[in-house]
Amino acid sequence: MSFGDEAVPQEEPVFSEAEAADEENDAELAEEVQEAGQADPLEVLARERDEYLLALQRTQADFENYRKRIARQQEEQSARASQNLVEKLLPVLDALDLAENHLRESLDVGEGAKALHASRAMLMDILAREGLERVDQAEVPFDPSVHDAVARTEGGECGPGGETMVEDVMRSGYRWKGQVLRPAMVRVRG
Repeated sequence: MSFGDEAVPQEEPVFSEAEAADEENDAELAEEVQEAGQADPLEVLARERDEYLLALQRTQADFENYRKRIARQQEEQSARASQNLVEKLLPVLDALDLAENHLRESLDVGEGAKALHASRAMLMDILAREGLERVDQAEVPFDPSVHDAVARTEGGECGPGGETMVEDVMRSGYRWKGQVLRPAMVRVRG
């Protein structure tokens, strides 16, 4: 046997662990591609379309809820601001009431009195259109939610059924859009 006739042992290929993992990944990928290839492409597209449609609908609903919440917060903030402004104007209304009563008692009906009366009426009209109600009626049943009794007169006629009645209003009260801003200061009887 000659040197060239000698059987040369063949070496087996040696794989590293990384190469083995790559082969496994390739096999899994090939299997997924084969499964995807077997699935109807229209079904795959329809599934993706439905997923995107649901995501879009959720996003639209979230945006609508956000828009409504912001609008509600702005409305509440505006209502609080206007109520605070009206509360700050109540002492001005009281001063105008006192000045008008003083001028009425002095029987001075000059130009100043007419201007004061017109200014007060204009301010009250504007505030009434915006939601301010004046609580200043006498001879009505006493209601502790809108009246603050500071004096009591004994005797006299009581209301129907023996109710306590408002005899005199010492300081007007006000409601703003149905909510009591300041109760009326009253003298009651009964």
